[in-house]
Amino acid sequence: MLIERPPLLYRLLFPEALWRLNRRRRRVVYLTFDDGPIPEQTPWVLDILDRYGVKATFFMVGDNVRRNPGLLEEVRRRGHSVGNHTMHHLQGMKVATDRYLADVAEADALIDSTLFRPPHGIMRWKQSRALRARYNIIMYDLVTRDYSAKLSPDEVVANVRRYARNGSIIVFHDSLKAAPNMRPALPQAIEWLLSQGYEFEPLPME
Repeated sequence: MLIERPPLLYRLLFPEALWRLNRRRRRVVYLTFDDGPIPEQTPWVLDILDRYGVKATFFMVGDNVRRNPGLLEEVRRRGHSVGNHTMHHLQGMKVATDRYLADVAEADALIDSTLFRPPHGIMRWKQSRALRARYNIIMYDLVTRDYSAKLSPDEVVANVRRYARNGSIIVFHDSLKAAPNMRPALPQAIEWLLSQGYEFEPLPME
């Protein structure tokens, strides 16, 4: 549970970040996808989202956008929102703040979004303080762990069923590493959420 739903103590380290949206009148969740865009995964995800009429948010690695600029435009064309996930998928605690901020700025030149999610949900407080002048920092309420080779697709879906709640920001990954779990799990998770009366919205860009 410490991974799937971040504990309150960890959330308090970044009180300026958005972990969950408070929705009282409607049951809404926010699907997000990290680490793309890549041609092997992102178009497939877009087609699945179209099939169910779902809008989502894609946190993109700048270097992947550099290689696949058409996919950024296709994600936007289909009505999804996009966010910055650094240029080289840097973990903030492992690099100096100046280098981290430069990497984010390099990605911003390609992605041009006010949304930012730190890779692995980890960064220094000083990095967070600097970034929030330009970005809305988006964390998460539920990590599906679709990237884990220790989990099966059924277990990924079980994480969604156990931890999803109104306002949840849910993390999947449009990456090669996540593919064996994400492809079977994503349609099942969407169908279950719809059956529970949830609607889907992209994260607001403002």
